[in-house]
Amino acid sequence: MKRTTLATTSAAALAATLLAATACGGGDTTNSDAATARGPIKVWYSNNEQEVAWGKQMVAAWNSAHPKEKVTAQQIPEGKSSEEVIGAAITAGNAPCLIFNTAPAAVPQFQKQGGLVPLDDFDGATDYIEERTGDRAEQYRSPDGKYYQLPWKSNPVMIFYNKEIFAKAGIDADDPPLQTYDEFLQTARTIVKSGAADYAIWPSPTAEFFQPWFDFYPLFAAETGGEQLVEDGEATFASDEGKQVAAFWKSLYDEKLASQETYNGDSFGEGKAAMAIVGPWAIASYKDSIDWGVAPVPTSGGTSPEDTYTFADAKNVAMYSACKNRGTAWDLLKFATAEEQDGKLLEMTGQMPMRSDLSEVYPDYFAAHEEYATFAAQADRTVEVPNVANSIEIWQAFRDAYSRSVIFGKQPVDAELDQVATKIDGLAGQS
Repeated sequence: MKRTTLATTSAAALAATLLAATACGGGDTTNSDAATARGPIKVWYSNNEQEVAWGKQMVAAWNSAHPKEKVTAQQIPEGKSSEEVIGAAITAGNAPCLIFNTAPAAVPQFQKQGGLVPLDDFDGATDYIEERTGDRAEQYRSPDGKYYQLPWKSNPVMIFYNKEIFAKAGIDADDPPLQTYDEFLQTARTIVKSGAADYAIWPSPTAEFFQPWFDFYPLFAAETGGEQLVEDGEATFASDEGKQVAAFWKSLYDEKLASQETYNGDSFGEGKAAMAIVGPWAIASYKDSIDWGVAPVPTSGGTSPEDTYTFADAKNVAMYSACKNRGTAWDLLKFATAEEQDGKLLEMTGQMPMRSDLSEVYPDYFAAHEEYATFAAQADRTVEVPNVANSIEIWQAFRDAYSRSVIFGKQPVDAELDQVATKIDGLAGQS
């Protein structure tokens, strides 16, 4: 699954030039005029095949009912990353009205650029967001108290495991011991010692800022009962719980149960690793090739599944400030995230709309697709990246420290976490 990074200034300038012909209005309309204006708009959505299909039918349904407010849609233009392309479009003043693939980690930067419209400007928007999303909505509120993104869909990550490999290693594939750190480590040792797989688990050891979302962060969310990496302007991960999580991962690397090498392929899909930390998107990817099972991420003492938190891996919808016809954009945003379209998103992509009590809203779907029900239950207990200034820099600083100490063992873990926590406290306090 492709992950993304933010633009450098030079790359953003280049992409802005390439995007100069793309427009959703110019800069000559006042915000007060734009907030109620209606008319044609442009939107972007992900280049994921299933999401493209969902986007096309959603736009067609809207256009059929609103011929005077026609929506033109396209996939996000190609670039090094979607964040790079979006940042460049903001700089050029030609971003579309809505982007259905806005990464929460990038929102603080886009907001700082002046590229986002606070959704609270629209009547009833705050109530709509909070009623649809429930308690999780608060994680997506910006420090100024406003919502610059609508929580849209999540891919709550869990432990995917290969039942054939587990059985080959002599482990109960229907109820494997994975709930505690000790159980997980012993299972991992058994797998590797048996030769059933080269490694028990193989998260990417590379240095990109987003990699902690698929090793450290899900387990930290579970161990702490739902804490974010930064809360109230201060780093949280140098706590006893954070150090326990780091120590667990260090044991996996020290014992060669996880690899320090980058794998140029799909280590889980190719049977090189017995487990992976993934979201429900993996069901469609592996259903025809792997007999898989799923379990919550482990905790030190073993938390019951119904109380276990994990990382949300969400993508959201934001409105961009170049938009002239914001009245139409807000109406489309509500249309695209109402119960009917959320149901189609679930059916067509297998990703989880960010709705309270998701399983109860779509009982027929989950009755017919039991393999997704576990992820739907997990979706109610997710943690997002903190919505703070310098978000990307914070994650990069953490990843660098984690790599030095946990993955490659070049520095003592506890001291390294303490040191980077101090650095992140400073970054989180900057505007």
